[in-house]
Amino acid sequence: MNKAVKIILEIVLAFAAVALVYFLVASIQKPVKFDKELAARSQVGIQRLKDIRTLQVAFKSATGHFTADMDSLITYYNEGKMDIVMQIGSNDDSLAVANTAAVKKKNRKITPEQLMELYRQGQALVFSVTTQIPVKDTLFHNRPDFCVDSLAFIPFSGGQKVEMEAIVKTVSGVQVPLFEARMPYRALCVGMDNQLRINKDEEMRNMNRYEGLQVGSITAPNNNAGNWE
Repeated sequence: MNKAVKIILEIVLAFAAVALVYFLVASIQKPVKFDKELAARSQVGIQRLKDIRTLQVAFKSATGHFTADMDSLITYYNEGKMDIVMQIGSNDDSLAVANTAAVKKKNRKITPEQLMELYRQGQALVFSVTTQIPVKDTLFHNRPDFCVDSLAFIPFSGGQKVEMEAIVKTVSGVQVPLFEARMPYRALCVGMDNQLRINKDEEMRNMNRYEGLQVGSITAPNNNAGNWE
């Protein structure tokens, strides 16, 4: 082997060694990058599911049941009202507490509206009143980036919708309203390495867990918990 060929061969081998190291590092980093990207996407998805849960709980308070229809949930946010209980006066004010007891003893059928009128007249009282205010003025009002219309969609999925169900299930002889909302990884991971996503799904199944993000459960009451909690 002449010197020129030997030099060329050494250069080729050097490039091959560098390429091998590169591909080895890349193969090791690929699942690391996948997990990091999935964690970032999951945080966005989790916040959206938390918002859905908040609205579902408020919707149930108003209607007595959950809903499987996202449009109903959005309409409730845009047009619905919530009961808000406000306390007038302080229970730490012994004079107000005593005066309230005396007023109620004198008129056992006195209404909160009548108590409010006496309060406006200057009487020291302690009582609660219930009023209705628009849902949108109560929920998420401190979140300027909140968009109710986005709740229907799984982030990063290209427009795929959140899977949502609601039922009334008999538990220990009692009718219990239940709901669940889901974001499968196959939708949340659109554009990411599909084989690694398949591996993630299999990993979750092996642990008897849902292959994605889920809040609530229609199988059994779980206090509307998320599977990330």
